Amino acid sequence: MSYAQPNSFSPCRLIEGDPEAGMILLCDHARNGLPAEYGTLGLDPVQFERHIAYDPGAEMITERLAERLGCPAVLSTFSRLLIDPNRGLDDPTLVMRLSDGAIIPQNHPIDAAEIQHRIDSYYTPYHALIERTIDTAIATGRPPMIFSIHTFTPFWKGQARPWHGAILWDADSRLARPMIDGLQGNSDLMIGDNQPYDGGMANDTLYRHATSRGLADALVEVRQDLCSHEAGAQEWADRLAVQLESANANPHLHEIQHHGSRSDRIVAA
Repeated sequence: MSYAQPNSFSPCRLIEGDPEAGMILLCDHARNGLPAEYGTLGLDPVQFERHIAYDPGAEMITERLAERLGCPAVLSTFSRLLIDPNRGLDDPTLVMRLSDGAIIPQNHPIDAAEIQHRIDSYYTPYHALIERTIDTAIATGRPPMIFSIHTFTPFWKGQARPWHGAILWDADSRLARPMIDGLQGNSDLMIGDNQPYDGGMANDTLYRHATSRGLADALVEVRQDLCSHEAGAQEWADRLAVQLESANANPHLHEIQHHGSRSDRIVAA
């Protein structure tokens, strides 16, 4: 996958689908692309094949899920090293200076004007497209479930991660719980429940577009060695589609319900 992109770089991509399908897919870290003006951010190009630049396999899973389910999908096209769309604007990791041992020279140092330029040019258009896609779906009278696709490394700081996949969620378990139960019903899979990450992250993509709007949501993490090739991505897309199709038939998952966020309670405390 190439990180170098022409000057006509577009920060996001919409896979068209039926707005009445009952769900919208999101992929925050689909690609490792950079606009031509940024070169390689001063990094050795090999770094862009690592998880620090994108989520290997996530785009393939999203494409295959969208095709099978006939639903819209919104994907970013810029590397998370440029700016991370799955972070709140006040998050110190919005623009990473150091990621898993790699210093990003053009991010360290970086001034406020350059951060604002990246927000305006890349971060905001991505989130605006998500918002428009959700608004269109809600206008049909059938509020959508929001499902976000990510992948994670098999090892972290020298420790093997045993999970094959994981479902992350915040305070609203309407979509997450049946998905966890369904995936765990396959005895060959070890499925994390808010592991290896916690889904209650303030101002992340799902907080902004699902939690704050009362939409049922969940985030899947798939281990990268299991999905960063065609066969593995298809296998996981098929596996997730079964769970999403089952959930989609439940009318309660298309109700707007405000459950709040665990991150709000942490801040308040």
